[in-house]
Amino acid sequence: MDWLSWFDAPEYGFARQVLQRGVAALYFVAFLSTLNQFPALLGERGLLPVPEFLGAFTRLRRPTLFRWRYTDRLLRGVCAAGLVVSALLVAGIPQAGPPWVPLIAFLVLWLLYMSIVNVGQTFYGFGWEMLLLEAGFTVGFLGSNQTEPPRTILILIVWLVFRLEFGAGMIKIRGGREWRDLTALYYHHETQPMPGPLSRQAHLLPKPLHRVEVVGNHIAQLVVPFLLFAPQPVAGVAAGVVVATQLWLVASGNFAWLNWMAIVLAFAAVSDPVAHAVIPAIPADSNAAAGARQETPAWWLAITLAASLLLLVLSYWPLRNLFSRRQLMNASFNRWQLVNAYGAFGTVTKQRIEIVVEGTLDEDPDDSSDWREYGFKGKPGDVRRIPRQWAPYHLRLDWLMWFLPLRSVHEGWFYAFLAKLLAADRQMLRLLRHDPFDGAGPRWVRVRSFHYRFATRKEFRHTGNRWVRTLLSEPIPPTSVRRSPGRQR
Repeated sequence: MDWLSWFDAPEYGFARQVLQRGVAALYFVAFLSTLNQFPALLGERGLLPVPEFLGAFTRLRRPTLFRWRYTDRLLRGVCAAGLVVSALLVAGIPQAGPPWVPLIAFLVLWLLYMSIVNVGQTFYGFGWEMLLLEAGFTVGFLGSNQTEPPRTILILIVWLVFRLEFGAGMIKIRGGREWRDLTALYYHHETQPMPGPLSRQAHLLPKPLHRVEVVGNHIAQLVVPFLLFAPQPVAGVAAGVVVATQLWLVASGNFAWLNWMAIVLAFAAVSDPVAHAVIPAIPADSNAAAGARQETPAWWLAITLAASLLLLVLSYWPLRNLFSRRQLMNASFNRWQLVNAYGAFGTVTKQRIEIVVEGTLDEDPDDSSDWREYGFKGKPGDVRRIPRQWAPYHLRLDWLMWFLPLRSVHEGWFYAFLAKLLAADRQMLRLLRHDPFDGAGPRWVRVRSFHYRFATRKEFRHTGNRWVRTLLSEPIPPTSVRRSPGRQR
């Protein structure tokens, strides 16, 4: 019947390629990050061992392949499988077959990564984890090159972008006063969790420009998302605004794959003619160029409509949350982490407090001892060092270090981390940029807190330092205890 043709979106062939390959690429990064860091942080001898976590529950409600057994070897097998499947999707190999092939591939990625997230505890408690899960589940239903992209799935991906952007905008408006009086970016570039190489330059921009930045952010997150549902080319222009603002966030900070995911998903609102108008090298009809144009099988239409109905029903809770006075940020309303609530930085910290860990080989340490500082890969430490660009790769230890002064340094995982340093644990030391003892264990470690701020241009010319830091306190005095308080009971 002719009315069934509405469910096909032949003008979004390029969008499907970007969505599927882009999301698969971010899954690859996520599995690589897990392979490199999970054993040291959460493995059998990690800071928060998964076997102990699982043993504390008679029944773990959230689904995971590790429900009955966890080993580091099994974890590495899961990551290896995820890397292989995501690489195949990036190459477009499953997309060359029947529509169910890429669907199965994305569902495999979703289930494998969900198994990791659901035992990842505080190290996997970030909003972009559930965003990756929801995106992977949804783009799988875009099918393959043998069929047209399903219009309902594309609309639901736009709905995901809307929740991501509008949810963040509403969190800010309801949050700290600094977003309403337009002063938030007086501080944000300096105090964000992990600055990038251009963060200092962004921070030193004139304050009037920072106010313009905040106005632009409010427009991009509170107005533009509605235009994503408009007819073309308006929707395509709105998607371009989303991409442009997210690229600015990529350039000025390190937020794992959050910004890159928003960029990829925004292409759900970019039709082939709009993409062709911007970049003529992109075919005006990508599906025809790829040889699609086969009639959509009834069984595939039924599957995509069933998935669309499921996601539509699950949308009730995040929709209600968007307009709630007690709006939740980065919340899942079901155990499968589908159709979630998103948002970030409802308030902006005004000062940057950094936790610095030092060790010494002296037998009887005091302030005159030879204290040597451990260097982290992403978080600020050395005042002369230019912050690196790490995103979309996620440095989980560095991110948790940023949260310590906002909460408390007296967390079990952090004491376990100090114990690993005293024991010169090789697995843990590989997560650091600089080990001042070259693989040997110090006799003592201590923890000090510093106030960090970006050096002005004049200060930088005089000293060569990019940061200025001031000692605040010593929250953990010299200790040689090789077990965390939680492990001594």
